[in-house]
Amino acid sequence: MKPSEIREVEDLVNAQIRRNLPIETHIMDLEAAKAKGAMALFGEKYDERVRVLSMGDFSTELCGGTHASRTGDIGLFRIISESGTAAGVRRIEAVTGEGAMATVHAQSDRLNDIAHLLKGDSQNLGDKVRAVLERTRQLEKELQQLKDQAAAQESANLSSKAVDLNGVKLLVSELAGVEPKMLRTMVDDLKNQLGSTVIVLATVVEGKVSLIAGVSKDVTDRVKAGELIGMVAQQVGGKGGGRPDMAQAGGTDAAALPAALASVQGWVSAKLQ
Repeated sequence: MKPSEIREVEDLVNAQIRRNLPIETHIMDLEAAKAKGAMALFGEKYDERVRVLSMGDFSTELCGGTHASRTGDIGLFRIISESGTAAGVRRIEAVTGEGAMATVHAQSDRLNDIAHLLKGDSQNLGDKVRAVLERTRQLEKELQQLKDQAAAQESANLSSKAVDLNGVKLLVSELAGVEPKMLRTMVDDLKNQLGSTVIVLATVVEGKVSLIAGVSKDVTDRVKAGELIGMVAQQVGGKGGGRPDMAQAGGTDAAALPAALASVQGWVSAKLQ
């Protein structure tokens, strides 16, 4: 249910509570109760004799609980959760009376706590939250720019480590402290710097291996990134794939990564002959 629909149900029920309708109970046969229009819970099983609860002209239903004598005795109705039980059927959980007031007070206390943390009050809380979110987005943007700059600098440092294989620059490296999503940016930068090249970069974060292979387009007729990354990934308990010029993979065996990366030069050399 949408928040507006939950509010609509609460308003409807609370309006009937304020009407202070009389609540009456009758014991009758199930079929007679249904004929009277009594509502039954979906999927519920009932005995032949049932208890029928009527709240003025608003509600008539089958019910076995204990109830107030008038709707006004309920005081306040507040929905605390809702869920689906079947197609087109929603189940709501609600509190009434003192329980409803306790819920209202608890929600008010939480709002006041949040307002205090944001150095505001409940009246301007929305503006404060929007300002914090906007500031967060700005900081995330600035952080990403710094990460991009760091990746570019790291790429420049790495390019000097490339080795020449039959006119193709090969660069294989494991990077510490680099986020997996930065590997692609680094490969793009290195491709621009190295020209004809084959690149394999790896990083390990929380025991998980991330791999990426990049191959310049003039070399993809001999070395395909998808095949290369598959060969490396298999050695670290993973798999992956992608285009002939760019492929990614993951793995779970970080201890096997050094040997897997060491195997790249021989594999690429064989392809370039």
